[in-house]
Amino acid sequence: MKFEKYHISSAIKDNLAVLGFKRPTDIQFKSIPAILRGEDVLAIAQTGTGKTAAFAIPIIDGIHKRKSSKRSLGIKCIVMVPTRELALQIGDVFNDIARHTKVKAFALFGGVEQDAQIKKLQDGIDILIATPGRMFDLIHQGYIRLSNIQTLVLDEADHMLDLGFIQDIRSVKKMLTKKHQTLFFSATINKEIKKLAYSQVRTSAIRIEISPEDPVSKNVTHGVVFVEMDDKRFFLAGFIKQHSQSRIIVFVRTRVRAERVEKALARENIVSCNIHGGREQALRTQAMDRFKKGEFNVLIATDVSARGIDVPDVDYVINYDMPEKNENYVHRVGRTGRGVQKGTALSFCSEGEKQRLTEIEGFLQKKIEVFHLTRREYETVIEKPLETMDIQEMIEENESFLKNKKKKRKNRK
Repeated sequence: MKFEKYHISSAIKDNLAVLGFKRPTDIQFKSIPAILRGEDVLAIAQTGTGKTAAFAIPIIDGIHKRKSSKRSLGIKCIVMVPTRELALQIGDVFNDIARHTKVKAFALFGGVEQDAQIKKLQDGIDILIATPGRMFDLIHQGYIRLSNIQTLVLDEADHMLDLGFIQDIRSVKKMLTKKHQTLFFSATINKEIKKLAYSQVRTSAIRIEISPEDPVSKNVTHGVVFVEMDDKRFFLAGFIKQHSQSRIIVFVRTRVRAERVEKALARENIVSCNIHGGREQALRTQAMDRFKKGEFNVLIATDVSARGIDVPDVDYVINYDMPEKNENYVHRVGRTGRGVQKGTALSFCSEGEKQRLTEIEGFLQKKIEVFHLTRREYETVIEKPLETMDIQEMIEENESFLKNKKKKRKNRK
């Protein structure tokens, strides 16, 4: 079924066509009708499958059809998110889908002056996408009123609840005096957090799980290279030089590591930029905009930013450091292979990180393919980063080897 067949506003259909949305993804197909009916929904789906549009389309359509004019009579929907980058990303999606409708959406987050945000709120908005800290500040100051809220959305539900935002969520729900709809969306969710999520929705809530046994998109090819911690910078520089035209996101463990990796790449004349929680929001936003525009091809990020990066055509995700949490692996590699695009996730794993690799494989319920290097190949990378082995070539060689292996087994039978 195509979007043009849906009973939604023609303006929204036009916007979806401009954005290249022709047919709904699985999560959109299963979620949109239920949300349009006013049902509570708890949805789990892989990163990059269109979860944001799954709730944005019906929410915008419902508000647009109920409004008699473009003038806002109060916030109708709150979308709570864990990070500033995610607030910006979701705000962009809402504004793209709501173009030429009566609906106004606004992303609110901390780290910037609040005066301009207050003015935007006073001008009138229908949908607020917000991080909890700044939102509660402005609620207590009297600039945000929740008396007209019809829908509460919790995006990246696992991360919100894992970060201890459950009390904030409960506080918001207590402030919602009218009967309202609650929507939970996430890529990963464990049993404990699922229990908490169920406690916040009606017992009749629609529960949707798309490929829950495999949280990562099939469009992503996974690989790991065993590299000593001190040698990772050589492998990264060599890889980037071999793929100079590719768009690459490099994930590191800490803010300090992000700064160090950027400096190490600069010494190799590789232009990159880093984003992490310690940088001013204006600088983080500027870096993301420049990366999206293609002003540089390498972005270095910490896990705080992993869920808020939605950049088309990311060719490679490099796990420079193995993530500390299994779920973060899913959100990191979900930055590539989005929609119908193919992508590659490559991890640099040191001796001290092998236990993390084993735990991540257990979480994924599958092995990550190891790209073996001979001692000479390894030494060549360290001595001359420019001459590092082409990883894409290694992937193709491994795939060819596995195909031949399967053929031989078949012939034996």
